[in-house]
Amino acid sequence: MSVPFPSADWVVKYKEAINGSAAYKAAGATWEKGVVALVCTKKPEIGLPDDVGIWLDLHQGVCRDAKLVAVGEAQKAPFCITGDYARWKQVVRKELDPVKGMMQGKLKLKGDLATIVKYVKASQELVECCSKVDTKFLDE
Repeated sequence: MSVPFPSADWVVKYKEAINGSAAYKAAGATWEKGVVALVCTKKPEIGLPDDVGIWLDLHQGVCRDAKLVAVGEAQKAPFCITGDYARWKQVVRKELDPVKGMMQGKLKLKGDLATIVKYVKASQELVECCSKVDTKFLDE
C-alpha cells in the first residue's frame, strides 16, 4: 500500500528500508557525525500546508531513530538539507542525486558539505532506501 510523502508512516517505512539495507550498513559504517534532517517546504495547493522536517538519527550504518519534527527542530541538526516538494520527489524517484543537488543549489545544506561529500556512497544508499518505500505523492 502506498504511503503519502511526507508523513509519519512514510518515515517509519524509510527507517525500515535503511535498517534493512546491507549496502547502507557498509557505506555508513563510519558515520558518527550525528543527525541528518530533511526539510520539505510547504506546498498548500497539494495538501502540504506547513514545512515538514524529517529527523534521521544515523550512526555507524544504522538508523537509530526516524521521525517527523518541526522545522525549528530539524534546523538544529548537525546536517539539515532543505528543498521544495518537487526536488524531494526527484530524490525519492532517484532522478536527483542529493549531493549533486546541494552542489547545484537545488537543495540547501546547513552543515559541512565536505563531510557530506566524503560520505557520498552512504548518501546514495539512503536514496536507494527511500526509493524502495511505496510512496504516494500528494500532487499525483
